[in-house]
Amino acid sequence: MRVLFATSEIYPLMKTGGLADVSASLPHALFELGVDIRLVMPAYADTLARLKSWQVVSELNLGVFGMARLLRSQMPDSPVPLFLVEHPDFSTRVGNPYNDATGHAWPDNAERFTLFSRACEMLALNQAMLDWQPDVVHGNDWQTGILLSLLRENPKAPPSLITIHNLAYQGVFDRATFDQLGLPASLWRPDAAEHWGEMNFLKAGLNAARKIATVSPSYAREIQTPTFGAGLDGLLRMRHADVVGMVNGIDMDEWDPAKDKYLAAAFSLATLENKALNKQALQVEMGLELDADALLIGMVGRMVEQKGLDVVLAAADQIMQRPVQLAMLGGGDQTLEMGFQALMQRYPGRVSVRLGYNEGLAHRIEAGSDVFLMPSRFEPCGLNQLYSLRYGTPPIVHGVGGLNDTVIDTYEATLADGSANGFVMRNLDVPAILWGVSRALEFFQQPTVWQTLQAHGMSKDFSWTASAQQYLDLYQELAEKPAQSAPLPTPPRSRTHRKT
Repeated sequence: MRVLFATSEIYPLMKTGGLADVSASLPHALFELGVDIRLVMPAYADTLARLKSWQVVSELNLGVFGMARLLRSQMPDSPVPLFLVEHPDFSTRVGNPYNDATGHAWPDNAERFTLFSRACEMLALNQAMLDWQPDVVHGNDWQTGILLSLLRENPKAPPSLITIHNLAYQGVFDRATFDQLGLPASLWRPDAAEHWGEMNFLKAGLNAARKIATVSPSYAREIQTPTFGAGLDGLLRMRHADVVGMVNGIDMDEWDPAKDKYLAAAFSLATLENKALNKQALQVEMGLELDADALLIGMVGRMVEQKGLDVVLAAADQIMQRPVQLAMLGGGDQTLEMGFQALMQRYPGRVSVRLGYNEGLAHRIEAGSDVFLMPSRFEPCGLNQLYSLRYGTPPIVHGVGGLNDTVIDTYEATLADGSANGFVMRNLDVPAILWGVSRALEFFQQPTVWQTLQAHGMSKDFSWTASAQQYLDLYQELAEKPAQSAPLPTPPRSRTHRKT
């Protein structure tokens, strides 16, 4: 089984969110299952700086975008082959791959990810002088939507699937932009890239893919509703038989408290007492008061509306009336950043906020915190709650998407049957946040029960084993099934807010 896995980011070469982690760990798990899987991503300037070496394997004529070079390298600490599309639009620009320093989308994102799709198309059609053609093309998120749409127009192309990591980000551009991309005019139709008079990269990929994967069963159901469907729920309901939800796994070696290089003290379920040393070290590192009895709440992630951080800010002063501390790492929306910085100024020694992203500090917050707060408005899968469970840090979550599938609320029955591993809020408002924190504090003050709760989370298998096999089954189904000969029926239209 030969698979081309196209993605816009892979950890540690480029990371803005969970897509990067999945793009590193899922292909590795598939490789271990015997899949001839090859990764392809843009050759960003920062990515090239992080690679030890690469070689030019071919030059690609991308039409209106000029020439690009295809580079071959190897994933760090992984046997999975890696291809990179080198073009000045990627390789001469540092920083975030999608947004500028002010948080606004790069004005040429449509051009950049169309040229990336064109290069991937040549790979998929064995036109890149590699003497290798995949049996299946696996795209990820809106950045690969045009790739799948182009492949559907070619009867010689392999079948494809797309994984939705976050439906809210769709890659939406105006008609004038579409006209400048050198794409077939036939793609401007409702069952391809057109959506209410605009170009929608993700919709193009959803229409073209033979299978649509999402990153949790709950999210697969949620996105078929107007509440969570971001304007594409009608299309997804029409394709419901092809929509599959699979919970993401994590890299169990990268996230292993027993051998984590970033921690002050290694620990495991057998040496759980060492976790307290990490709490103490985190308090020192982040300028918090040394207080073993305070419930240390950790938060790591993007500061955006999706994450429910505005609700946390609204509840913050009431939260701080309790014996708690807050250690936070993230960045994004400037209003949220300023709000949490102001909170830190109001509660020195009890609230510490670090802006930006630091992989080592992210590990230390997971290990040193007592609980991890994830009040997301929606969460396709979520990885931080899995890291938290692995590190004996029960999560407090809003019960949506993958959070609903992986965190089991703590009460008498779930404690008795061994399933309890965190705290699940069924609403997202100030009272719910206060309930979650208070509930966690109640059990934290019962050490024997708390250790039982930690053990439930730490003993679970969060590896990719099961989900990787499900992806392999999908690949095999696609490779064996005859190509679809007729275009899909025109999908229903629905209007709602969605992000580029």
